[in-house]
Amino acid sequence: MKILHKGWLTGPIIGALWALVMAVTLGVAISFASGEAARPALWGALILGALTGLVTVWRGNRWLTDAVAVVVALALMGVGLGALQFGDGFAMASRVALTIVLAGTVAIPLNTILKGLPFGAANRHEFEEAVIRFLTGFGYLFFTAIVIIPFYVMVMTSMKSQQELMLNPLDFTIDLSKGWHLFDSYYELFERFHFGRYLWTSFYVSVLTVALTLLFSVPGAYAVARLRFRGQKVFSRGILLIYMVPMIVLALPIYIAYSMVGLRNSILGIVLIYPVTTIPVALYMLQGYFRGLPVEVEEAGLMDGLSRLKVIWKITLPLALPALASVGLYVFMIAWNEFLLAFMLLDDPNKFTLTRGIASLNSSEIPRQHLMAGAVIATVPIMAIFLGLERFMTRGLTAGAVKG
Repeated sequence: MKILHKGWLTGPIIGALWALVMAVTLGVAISFASGEAARPALWGALILGALTGLVTVWRGNRWLTDAVAVVVALALMGVGLGALQFGDGFAMASRVALTIVLAGTVAIPLNTILKGLPFGAANRHEFEEAVIRFLTGFGYLFFTAIVIIPFYVMVMTSMKSQQELMLNPLDFTIDLSKGWHLFDSYYELFERFHFGRYLWTSFYVSVLTVALTLLFSVPGAYAVARLRFRGQKVFSRGILLIYMVPMIVLALPIYIAYSMVGLRNSILGIVLIYPVTTIPVALYMLQGYFRGLPVEVEEAGLMDGLSRLKVIWKITLPLALPALASVGLYVFMIAWNEFLLAFMLLDDPNKFTLTRGIASLNSSEIPRQHLMAGAVIATVPIMAIFLGLERFMTRGLTAGAVKG
């Protein structure tokens, strides 16, 4: 393994792997954006990356590395070994421009990945730092791609007509000349399929679920964290076991019980059953946070004459706002995205939640773009809420990690 600590070998290997990653990434992006084939070529990508990586560790000059990458990429394209192989739909100018873009996406990151790696012998720290930078960059690209690509396909499909989908279902480009008609599927969802009602139902059901969950989980978590009673440790350790029971196991008993008491096909039944799935995890999250709060602050309140309930209301809850916000957001997302119970218990379209409404679009009689538009409608609001309140969720999840 010591031979790998030579910069003249490590640089080309990392460069070749990075160029292959970028060729695949850029090829997929070009194909999705243009509808024309752009395939990565193994040997072209490896040669481009190896030479670029070698120059990077040899000279460490950013501009020289960029220039070499462009020259090598164009030369390889000229002899038919380009890292990207383009379909007949690309003009020569487009091929040259995209090849230069590929060279830039290879050379510019390599200047950072291989920074500090000597051409000769490298110590363990320099070698590992280069490898970690490569793996970090690859991880960012990979996980970004598996999130963005399905969402991109979903959005592009929702903006197509039935004729376009029948003509080429793998064409994920859109015709901007259609103007506002791109959103016809969304208009039809709200006009014909009453998605506005589904959105409102999911919203207030999720809000009620959050309220009921916090109403029961806050005192329960506080009792486990602060009070002493028989069976406290067993209760504390068993909270999450309830959450680990698969919902599919409970589906049939819930269906039978709800049918017997007349709660099936009712919003009340959904509002009552959703907190059952969220209270255990909320209890588990909040008890850890309450344990992390300094007990001296509450003891000072008790010595000043406050009752236990007033201490919780005036001292503990204000200090626990980050945790309450994170738990509330997490519970809201669970209720918003819940499908199994809604699909099992709701039959009346007038009472459908959003996920149940989307499931009703999965029919051969309904155009596929409507289903994709419904998925976009379900995804965008919760994504916006999460991105807007993400800092509260992060702060609440980590605040109770260290006691005191």
